[in-house]
Amino acid sequence: MTKPIYVLNGPNLNLLGTREPDVYGRETLDDVRQRTEKKASALGLSVEFRQSNREGELVDWIQEARSHASGLIINAGAYTHTSVALLDALLATDVPTMEVHLSNIFTREAFRHHSYVSQAADGVICGCGPRGYELAVEALADLIDRPAEAG
Repeated sequence: MTKPIYVLNGPNLNLLGTREPDVYGRETLDDVRQRTEKKASALGLSVEFRQSNREGELVDWIQEARSHASGLIINAGAYTHTSVALLDALLATDVPTMEVHLSNIFTREAFRHHSYVSQAADGVICGCGPRGYELAVEALADLIDRPAEAG
């Protein structure tokens, strides 16, 4: 059986649905988890969905993904724009990786336009709201299948 896709969510994403709903929408993180699991299941995949407000815990999970995940979706929240530690962990991980943001980071404050995560991601989805997670699962399904097609 294929290893699960790790879906890692960074700081403040536990507040979805109540935090700045005009920017992030009214769906909760649990709603996003359910959407993501449904899409993965439809594609014959599973997900391990996690959230942490702590940078070190996210680094630990990225390192864990090296041997336990078939792919990685990460919404690093504010750490996207600040964390070289997340970048280094992602660069050491050879699983396909998609970066997701609920809002369009390029239409927001200038400091949000730079992403350390993007330097290690195979793709970036931003501005699609919770649907972005589903799109990331679809993209990862293609990336995960590529080695089998080549072999």
